[in-house]
Amino acid sequence: MVFPRPAWEQFRERIAAMSLKDQWLKRLFLGNAMDVDMDGTGRVLVSPELRAAANISRDALLLGMGSHFELWDKATHDAKEAEAIQAGLASESFQDLAF
Repeated sequence: MVFPRPAWEQFRERIAAMSLKDQWLKRLFLGNAMDVDMDGTGRVLVSPELRAAANISRDALLLGMGSHFELWDKATHDAKEAEAIQAGLASESFQDLAF
């Protein structure tokens, strides 16, 4: 997940406030968080550690998710998306959407 600074600070506070039983979840999000900067053309260098954790080898997708972005390995995303479509996207949340 990729957060703009204000959204990250809100998310970080929610994670930090979690109970002791959620220590591993806290470690996952807070312990692996990294600040990154954009270069002059608006590109962000994702560290080798984060690329390895996300299994990003070559092609990547950056998906806008409201308050944050998701960074995916393209092949992994495409496979997960196909699974979701095949499953019919029949969750109650989807059924509650009005178009």
